[in-house]
Amino acid sequence: MAKVLVLYYSSYGHIEQMAQAVAEGARNGGADVDILRVPELVPTEVAQSSGYKLEQSAPIAKPDDLTQYDAVVFGTPTRFGMMASQMKNFLDQCGALWANGDLVGKVGGVFTSTAVQHGGQESTLLNFHTVLLHLGFVVVGLPYSFQGQMRMDEITGGSPYGASTLANGDGSRQPSENELDGARFQGEHIAKIAKKLVA
Repeated sequence: MAKVLVLYYSSYGHIEQMAQAVAEGARNGGADVDILRVPELVPTEVAQSSGYKLEQSAPIAKPDDLTQYDAVVFGTPTRFGMMASQMKNFLDQCGALWANGDLVGKVGGVFTSTAVQHGGQESTLLNFHTVLLHLGFVVVGLPYSFQGQMRMDEITGGSPYGASTLANGDGSRQPSENELDGARFQGEHIAKIAKKLVA
């Protein structure tokens, strides 16, 4: 059985919901799954005044945790077309793992969220892939066999680079069922590929 980690950062809960859907999909794919999150960097008083969702059930991860898994699926909101600084700060602490080749050959994937349709989802996913390739991950996206990403009857996230959702500028829009289906699909797809590589 492959071991899959869903590692995320979520300010307002959208990526947290997507992380749970990815984990559900990975379990459906036969994996043993854990959900962890990266530490918050914003001072508590600022986060509270900005309405951050500070109470989240996932424990805080440490970089060395990544070595215990066959696959890691990373979730981050978009900040100006790139990953959030909280996630980048965590990855910047993985230098020893990079130097030792500890993550080479593991499966990696990414999911994200933006406020609006053209808020940088694809650029975030693609520049996150660059980091994963440097660390030695085998990068897996969201193939077009998930046909929900081609829907034209509703506004929806999702691209071949990874699952995604739209939050609206005020955070009022929650992940749609189609977007959660994409996250589940990606989680299951990654779990099945990890299982093949572990065998």
